[in-house]
Amino acid sequence: MEVMPHHANPHWGSTVETRPQTGLVPATTWRDGLPVVHGLGFTLRELVAADAPTLMQHLTPAEVSRFISPPPASVTGFERFIAWTQRERAAGRYACFAVVPEGEQTAVGIFQVRLLDGRAGVAEWGFILGAAYWGTGLFLAGPQRVVDFAFAEMGLHRLEARASTANGRGNAALAKLGAVREAVLRQSFERHGVWHDQALWSLWRGDWQQRQTAAVPTGPRVH
Repeated sequence: MEVMPHHANPHWGSTVETRPQTGLVPATTWRDGLPVVHGLGFTLRELVAADAPTLMQHLTPAEVSRFISPPPASVTGFERFIAWTQRERAAGRYACFAVVPEGEQTAVGIFQVRLLDGRAGVAEWGFILGAAYWGTGLFLAGPQRVVDFAFAEMGLHRLEARASTANGRGNAALAKLGAVREAVLRQSFERHGVWHDQALWSLWRGDWQQRQTAAVPTGPRVH
């Protein structure tokens, strides 16, 4: 499943079950370093260079990357991408979490948030995960943690996501998260010479906070 930010970055063409409660371990600010976020069966943390080989393994197969701009074609390309994410985070423009399943040491996917130029409080977000981990619950539980972080720690007001209308899994995940489908952007994304329609989805902080208030807590886990 894959839903990724629409606009490209220099090293990559730009860019879910029950909800476990988690705890955040923040740095002084997220620009100084991303928190480690623990969920049931997974951890989200900042990308590091050692993640490059497993990102290459899990995110480059055609079934995973078919609805996003082409990912890096080499481990070196992923290393450059990881270094870019750290620079952009330090500049306060971008947050990219590695998805590390329980029992693993390196990333098998990413969740990311990119602030939109000229739109204070608004960001585009997306996620991509290796096919071996589809159907495990990570596509709901992981993004929920990232949305919590975006609103609470980054201080955002609105999140937007674009997903090809042909991407059934990605659109279903966004709907389950409570995102609202606002529009269809006709012929707005090109992949392998084919132009795709994209659905524009949104979440805003007020709705999200109401959903979290209504949820029954199971107790935080902080490390």
